Amino acid sequence: MNLLLTGATGYIGKRLLPVLVAQGHHVVCGVRDPKRFNPPESIAPHISVITIDLLDEESLKNIPQNIDAAYYLVHSMSAASDYKDLEKQSAIYFREAINKTQTKQVIYLSGIVNDKMLSEHLNSRQTVEHELDKGTYSLTTLRAGIIIGSGSASFEIIRDLVEKLPVMITPRWLNTKCQPIGITDVISFLSSALNNSETFDKNFDIGGPDILTYKEMLLQFAEARGLERHIYIVPVMTPRLSSYWLYFVTSTSYKLAIALVNSMKVEVVCRDNRINDILGIAPVSYKEALSKAFKKVETNEIISSWKDALSSGSMNIIMSDFIQVPTHGCFIDSREQTFSNREECLDRIWRIGGETGWYYGNRLWKLRGFIDKLYGGVGLRRGRTHSNALYPGDALDFWRVLYANKEEGRLLLFAEMKLPGDAWLEFKIKDKTLIQTATFRPVGISGRLYWYSVFPFHGFIFKNMLNHLTA
Repeated sequence: MNLLLTGATGYIGKRLLPVLVAQGHHVVCGVRDPKRFNPPESIAPHISVITIDLLDEESLKNIPQNIDAAYYLVHSMSAASDYKDLEKQSAIYFREAINKTQTKQVIYLSGIVNDKMLSEHLNSRQTVEHELDKGTYSLTTLRAGIIIGSGSASFEIIRDLVEKLPVMITPRWLNTKCQPIGITDVISFLSSALNNSETFDKNFDIGGPDILTYKEMLLQFAEARGLERHIYIVPVMTPRLSSYWLYFVTSTSYKLAIALVNSMKVEVVCRDNRINDILGIAPVSYKEALSKAFKKVETNEIISSWKDALSSGSMNIIMSDFIQVPTHGCFIDSREQTFSNREECLDRIWRIGGETGWYYGNRLWKLRGFIDKLYGGVGLRRGRTHSNALYPGDALDFWRVLYANKEEGRLLLFAEMKLPGDAWLEFKIKDKTLIQTATFRPVGISGRLYWYSVFPFHGFIFKNMLNHLTA
């Protein structure tokens, strides 16, 4: 079949794509920014890439007419404050574009919406479903709650909380019930529902066999990691305080923290499990899903991470707009150092950030990350998805990877921290020399004052970082 996959650069899309290819399908990947789409070379002959923006009706004309089925895997949970209107409009534009093709089925991954009082996020998901259901094709909606897998937002947030806090004073929503599901099972449901007439024009809840409170999920995670944790629930923590608590303790952005807190007050429990029988799938338990995720983390086999979605940062960017580093009107700190072993130098560069740190002044980097958090930025807690690999679009602490070519010897990062301007950090190898360049394009007087205030620190931080990279 000829399939359209929207959200191909997202957490779910990256994992679904190779499964669809393995089933023998040709997959048309619809992406906003092809420069941050890095599919495995092994599947390249079986896919094609088109540039579409679901909020740009004109771009949707790029969708081929001979699409047999399509996946709708996009949402804006942590993006703009008016994301509900944007999601609705995206669904309408997508529906009208798909109506002009030969598509027989659209498969949509939504959230469980069985509670009478839904959060804004879940209401928006339901609205999207209603809009997609008006198409001339058959709509299959799979509704999931908490998804557990290496790199998933839920897994990473739970890990942050459990591994960092021996004692937790928590809000009441930790008593809310949910029905978590492993990412492997989500991918199985999405791929198995394809072209199955029993799923046409229907919606199904998908979940694992366990119904747990968020508190029970945290404690079972701690048990699996061999950690003793104590959780005390207090009734006085407001949604705003809960959001701040989640934001400062975990790697999530503040907008995502707000959306999560509001959603976590809503029970997300499946109505039934009839889809399991229809598709012949027996979802694994919460503990088994955790075990699978741990194995992927320990062996550095994380296929995708929610942190690499652009909405996990402080802005949505089109990478091509920033990949050419400006010079006019910019402050530039450029340093050069020779090295003896090119491979060792490149290896150090490609391991920078995350658990490795920044080679010098890590406490100062952490302080800068904490200050960024105070001002609503991403801070350093996002880390990195892979310990020794970098791809365009990856999150790297409070940077975003714009360009990464190890053979060429060039790594370009763009700052997603809160700044009165734009900032780039580039590492470039030329012959036997590493050129390290920090560029800042200020906005107004505040931008210039910022540069002069941090410039004294550059002298020893950037100098010593360069020394360590070329040692």
